[in-house]
Amino acid sequence: MCLHQPTCPSAEATDREAARVIACFREQGWSLLCNGVIVFEDTGELLPDGSTIAPHRGPARHALVA
Repeated sequence: MCLHQPTCPSAEATDREAARVIACFREQGWSLLCNGVIVFEDTGELLPDGSTIAPHRGPARHALVA
């Protein structure tokens, strides 16, 4: 699916989120990558085969209290 040079990571690759965004719908909270993966703003993913990846954000950063 990807026509970029160098080619973007495939949907099966561990670094699949590094593929380029080809459509972005910020108001709906998702983007389509050129490898067919849909990424959501909560960091969840929908793969082209219909499988899902649960949100995987890091821990929240806490403000220092003075």
